[in-house]
Amino acid sequence: MQERKQGRRSAETAEQTKCLILHVAADMFAELGFERVSLRNISEKAGVSHSLIRYHFGSKEQIWQAVSDGMDNYLQRYIHALLEKISVNEDSAYRIYLFLVKMSAVTLCEPKPIQFIADAVRQKNDALLAYFLRSKDEFSSAFKSLFDDYNQKHPNKPVEMWEMKWQMLQSTHAAVSLKPMLNETWPELGGDEDALLLKHWTLYNKQVAMQMGIAQEDMIHPAHLSEILLDIPCHVEPTSPLTHAMD
Repeated sequence: MQERKQGRRSAETAEQTKCLILHVAADMFAELGFERVSLRNISEKAGVSHSLIRYHFGSKEQIWQAVSDGMDNYLQRYIHALLEKISVNEDSAYRIYLFLVKMSAVTLCEPKPIQFIADAVRQKNDALLAYFLRSKDEFSSAFKSLFDDYNQKHPNKPVEMWEMKWQMLQSTHAAVSLKPMLNETWPELGGDEDALLLKHWTLYNKQVAMQMGIAQEDMIHPAHLSEILLDIPCHVEPTSPLTHAMD
């Protein structure tokens, strides 16, 4: 019995260590980019040995892939949860509007995915980008029905799903890659990051509402972006490095 308890504690400790490594690696890859991060950097920041990281993950590329897997897992769960929250009784245009602006909010509040994809694009080797995008069709299939439903009901003014997705990507990337310019645009906010992101999100909110024909009185107007974020429970597996920042 004692041996089994010790075995469980050892397994739990190993999982906690792997989670710690992935959380630290996710922050470092997002902040510095893949090329500027080494296993030794991660080990020093996480306070674990270099050999322990190699034991759990093998290589820097494998850690990066594990972090990417965690992002993939989290965002897919988030998308499905968001779609479940959007009533099927709503007008098809309003459903698209809600989906896009609420997804924009989570990508602004947790920018690691956009930081990862931007860094992957900059790499000379396309392997990272290919890995990150490997499940793009699976993602799109989750919300494709929103656009199909709208286009069937509005054949004379269809909307293109990939174009709308691209616009959201552009909006998020602008806020992340040109972050100092947010303060230049709204200096009266005194560098309040939450307020600045809300201002930026509001521009996108207006853009999507105009495209989808949503009236001003029907738009959502949160006082804080956190108001429209979903509380997606954290999974215990060590492949969810995003969730610690979203709880």
